Amino acid sequence: MRFKLILSSVKADLTDHIVDKAKEAGATGATIIPGRGTGIREAKTFFGLSLEAQSDIIMFLVEEHLSVTILDVIKQAGEFHKPGTGIAFAIPVDHVVGLESQMEQFKEEVKKKYF
Repeated sequence: MRFKLILSSVKADLTDHIVDKAKEAGATGATIIPGRGTGIREAKTFFGLSLEAQSDIIMFLVEEHLSVTILDVIKQAGEFHKPGTGIAFAIPVDHVVGLESQMEQFKEEVKKKYF
């Protein structure tokens, strides 16, 4: 079985909505890491202090065949068509450990879908 890691940097207030939609599209879970970042647009300042919005990094380990669908759902749920709202991308995963308990479930789901 092949996997992809989807990484998405999103505004913190949209994290739960994005995770819920990704799960509806086939993601089995997510890891959320609080973060902050910088982009092409300057952050707003107040008396010289930067007022950056909180962002989250959401990580999804998904079956390869689901990755494009889940990326599309993340894009829509995160409103990425608007400037400065977020970014998501997928990278291939060569090796995975720690999913042994879930592998039987994955195999059963694949059998149901394709056989």
